[in-house]
Amino acid sequence: MAAPTRLRAAPLWRGLSRRLHHQAQRAPAAKGLLAAQCERGLFQEVFPAPGAEDGLPALLEPGQPPLTVYCGFDATADSLHVGHLLTVLGLLHFQRAGHNVIGLVGGATARLGDPSGRAKERAPLSEEHARQHARGLREGLRRLFDNHQQLFWPAAGGARLGEVSLQDNAWWLGREPVVGFLGGVGGRLRMGTLLSRQSCQARLRSPEGMSLAEFLYPALQAYDFLHLHQHHSCRIQLGGADQMGNIMTGYELVTKVTGEEVFGITVPLITSTTGDKLGKSAGNAVWLNRDKTSPFELYQFFVRQPDSTVERYLKLFTFLPLPEIEHIMEMHAKEPERRGPQKRLAAEVTKLVHGKEGLELAKRCTKALYYSSVEALEAMSDQELQELFREAPFAEMMFEPGMSVLELCVKTNAIQDGPSGYQKITDGGVSINYMQVTNPEAVLVIGQHILKNGVSVLRIGKKNFYLIKWLQL
Repeated sequence: MAAPTRLRAAPLWRGLSRRLHHQAQRAPAAKGLLAAQCERGLFQEVFPAPGAEDGLPALLEPGQPPLTVYCGFDATADSLHVGHLLTVLGLLHFQRAGHNVIGLVGGATARLGDPSGRAKERAPLSEEHARQHARGLREGLRRLFDNHQQLFWPAAGGARLGEVSLQDNAWWLGREPVVGFLGGVGGRLRMGTLLSRQSCQARLRSPEGMSLAEFLYPALQAYDFLHLHQHHSCRIQLGGADQMGNIMTGYELVTKVTGEEVFGITVPLITSTTGDKLGKSAGNAVWLNRDKTSPFELYQFFVRQPDSTVERYLKLFTFLPLPEIEHIMEMHAKEPERRGPQKRLAAEVTKLVHGKEGLELAKRCTKALYYSSVEALEAMSDQELQELFREAPFAEMMFEPGMSVLELCVKTNAIQDGPSGYQKITDGGVSINYMQVTNPEAVLVIGQHILKNGVSVLRIGKKNFYLIKWLQL
């Protein structure tokens, strides 16, 4: 066998081409995990390349003993985002095939920062912030695994769902002596190999250069793989396409220390319409925590996906069978104005992330905001209304009998007092609960201007909303 530093990754579709040809003649239920996810486009590359042809597909064939796979999530924020979701889906597909999965939170490595795909060094993160972020990520991962088991697994016909373990590399890296680490791990990894990594080369050529902390990041991630292999029998690391260099380093360390065969698998990166990677660093994160991105906002992110990406996203982000996705797209071709694939995609993802209640909330918010549904507004709690109108000023007011439309607008600072504000209303620029009001002196009526849940939604122009909660009605 060639030395590990010369090994390369293989595109999964190429390595599995012969195997897929033979499996096409077999029952769909017997199709291997790699073959199934290759068809969906979720699993892209396998490392080392020989593993894509025979080794790993054979180990993952139905009927084989379960393996253990892990994926790491650095705790640089206290929430996962859509950019993380495909690696979580990858773990879930392993779990659905009966394999055991580990969600590894990088409470320690987050303090250094992964140089992969970055133009400059990440801002330092304190130990306390890293600990808080790690706690938030573990909670987010637990919600995803719980929602999947409760909402997407019951109809699986008694098949084994793999076990889930949530770990934090601060639990072992934080106790590792520096000299011991460098003498052990450092002695196994070659400088030339680390320097040849694309992420390292890009940073070394940048004006800012590369710090020692960043340079050692792949070694720390490699140690994670070794630790999980030795303590949890983990043989597969899953990561985004930008993690291949780190995966290679982990492979090199584990095989040198143990002599056992391990593998890496990558999933595609999700990018914005401009081609930028979605995430916190790029400033375009769509969070999976409702305090940062509401279920409605998450739902709308996927509803807005263009026709050019929606079929691919249905394959990547949902558990829908491929024939069902094909049928959905056939119906879409006949009635594109209904945006059926986008709505199904948004519903499946929102249910996985926020559960049934989150999906129902997203649908109510959609009706309230885009279909001017008063019934939907009245069915929403104060918290849900504030999530829907997240950017809108919120005010609590005492109801005074005889209060006019003009007085309401002035008290909420929505319009100025005087002739210009008066004219704004008479010109039709004001609506309350989606009903246009043109008489500034009209008295507010409970049940019309004030909803049953004690709320009024005031809109000035087309986009400026104000949320009023009435007290002591």
